[in-house]
Amino acid sequence: MVALIVYAFSFAIFAATTAQPETLHKAPIAVVDEDGSPLSGRIVGAFYPPHFMPPRLIGAAEMDARMDAGLDTFALNIPPDFQRDVLAGRRPEVQLNVDATRMSQAFTGSGYVQTMVADEVRAYVQRRQGAAAQPVELALRARFNPQLSKSWFGAIMEVINNVTMLSIVLTGAALIREREHGTVEHLLVMPVTPFEIMAAKVWSMGLVVLVACALSLLLMVQGVLAVPIAGSVPLFLLGAALHLFATTSMGIFLGTVARSMPQFGLLLMLALLPLQMLSGGTTPRESMPDFVQALMMAAPTTHFVMLAQAILYRGAGLDVVWPQFVALTVIGGSLFGVSLARFRKAIGTMV
Repeated sequence: MVALIVYAFSFAIFAATTAQPETLHKAPIAVVDEDGSPLSGRIVGAFYPPHFMPPRLIGAAEMDARMDAGLDTFALNIPPDFQRDVLAGRRPEVQLNVDATRMSQAFTGSGYVQTMVADEVRAYVQRRQGAAAQPVELALRARFNPQLSKSWFGAIMEVINNVTMLSIVLTGAALIREREHGTVEHLLVMPVTPFEIMAAKVWSMGLVVLVACALSLLLMVQGVLAVPIAGSVPLFLLGAALHLFATTSMGIFLGTVARSMPQFGLLLMLALLPLQMLSGGTTPRESMPDFVQALMMAAPTTHFVMLAQAILYRGAGLDVVWPQFVALTVIGGSLFGVSLARFRKAIGTMV
């Protein structure tokens, strides 16, 4: 369990953040420039890191062979007389060959290449013929993540997901192991109540995950990955503690329902996947059906994701996230009550 906690809050976050990006990153591209004009030179010069590797100029006979060998993901063929046809008002075609076995880069990169070629052609034609005055000018401003870096988003969300996963796994697995080893019966002969037994498990497991979360934010997210945190970390940890109160109670409930670790693993998949995928951390909640949005408002992960993004990304204070704090308190208290009733019933069957 110690190894799992260390891995989940260190290497797992680093790997998930820096492994295969969803955005285009250093895609190899080759260009067959059969025009050799200033316009084709502008197009070739538009491809540069970090989205693309520096383009390799090749001949038409090399294009298919290089793609068969897996050397290029994209091969752009600019036809002869391309610049002359563009300035004459014709619509010449530029061929783009894509290695679709590299699915994520192929899908994203095709749109990138099309946009970049169109932008370079438009800019060149406007410079030669005079740019027409636009009635409206759009000024784009990216807030909270001006570099549009995936790691800024992915690192925080991986911490949030691991907090949820480990809090449920640790409490449920600890209860099942004690039942399998017979240590629960030892507790029953001691002068402790079921409430005290359950509160001790919730408190201890929640504290372990909370400390690991704080160290991960400090050492891995801010230190190694250099992700800036806009808001108050103590305020976020307070929200994480309320979230852990709810999820550890859920782990106790699943631990009382399952009779063995394999059963607990199956129940964990049924509970954990919807909690993480429908919380708004993977996809925006607004893109989900209305009944799913309403249903997930009863899940602690939804409110935890909302307050975490508000605090860590946008620097929100308690005056903004207090509704999420109240919701987590209510949901956590309800889950604790239900789990305690189930725990008492499970203990009663052992006596």
